[in-house]
Amino acid sequence: MSIAAYVLAGSRLESAEEAGAAHFMEHITFKGTAAYPTTRAVSEAIEGVGGSFNAATDRESTVYWVRVPLRETTRGMDVLGELIVRPHLRGHEIESERTVIVEEIRSYLDDPGEQVHMLFDLAMFGDTPLGREIAGSEESVRALPEANLRAFWEAEYRPGNVVVSAAGDIAHADMVALVERAFGTGEAKSRTFEPAPALPAGERVMSVRRDTTQAQLCLGVPGLRRDDPEAWTLELLNAILGDGMSSRLFQSVREEKGLAYDVSSYIVDYADTGALVVSAGVDPDKIAPAMAAILDEMALARDEVVPADELARSKRYLAGRLELRMEETRHLASWLGGQEALHERVLTLDEALAELNAVTSEGIQKLAGRLIRDDGLRLSVVAPPRRGRRLESLLRLPGGAA
Repeated sequence: MSIAAYVLAGSRLESAEEAGAAHFMEHITFKGTAAYPTTRAVSEAIEGVGGSFNAATDRESTVYWVRVPLRETTRGMDVLGELIVRPHLRGHEIESERTVIVEEIRSYLDDPGEQVHMLFDLAMFGDTPLGREIAGSEESVRALPEANLRAFWEAEYRPGNVVVSAAGDIAHADMVALVERAFGTGEAKSRTFEPAPALPAGERVMSVRRDTTQAQLCLGVPGLRRDDPEAWTLELLNAILGDGMSSRLFQSVREEKGLAYDVSSYIVDYADTGALVVSAGVDPDKIAPAMAAILDEMALARDEVVPADELARSKRYLAGRLELRMEETRHLASWLGGQEALHERVLTLDEALAELNAVTSEGIQKLAGRLIRDDGLRLSVVAPPRRGRRLESLLRLPGGAA
């Protein structure tokens, strides 16, 4: 049995002074609750029966999940309810957790592969809640008043702001009863977040110089909002471009040209905006040819219709991956809960597959032409000193797109 609880509160609700509050709240709830007064008690409640659980903070939600044997479903639901609506939030534990979170932030900054994505968010979304690091900065976390954290919980962690989904052998009515007992009821009173900025909102190129043996880069363009009518077209464009070992970027940049060990693309999507991003780890002396190879593939997607056999293969890839994910209860719970919490409608698997199959090669090229433009390009790089200079002059698509 897997259960996911989506709290409709993420880092997008924060001001610059509050940066890191949502992530801090995710941490501190695990320090003890009314029924499980210590971190050990919380952990043993689930791990003591062979289960697993965790939580993650995103821009627009915070998800708590638990996976337990079916016979322990009631326990799993009760623990989630305790974490979300009955945490202790004790002052001395808030203070001690600051250091833990600061170390987490430092671990991101110490990892060039993480840091380059943080830089790209700033380059694409600017100094806004969508561009700032979800965990905040060392300075913001140390400065967050305890009263502000308590106020954040009181405003956002209420039953009406939580969506609970479950996957397992249990009747819907029984699950509803468990949710009501564990979480209670109440109206939603969540704050609204500020609209996304016009993209791209940050500097065209953002770089950090570090004494590394490999350069990390992210190169991307503005994408689509989460429920855009062409969201499934973007899924296929991404799959063709850089999702998996059969993708164009992997075959061209890695297999044919030998310019990178790791190269892929991914989609970022929010309620009202998004991005299409390519990331790669390359030899510091080959940043320029790697960028050129990536831009070539992006331009090809913009300029040429996807061949029918490649489109069919990509559709099978995405459909099969989606079907396989539905066989695992945790992914199924996330699929249902994520749609209910964050999307305009909840699709069945068959409806999702129908949306995927309706995408055409012409639609992909048209969307690529709309998104893949010189004026939308943004780049972030983490590289050794004296490597990757004058990158802005290289950030141009072949073929002279506007």
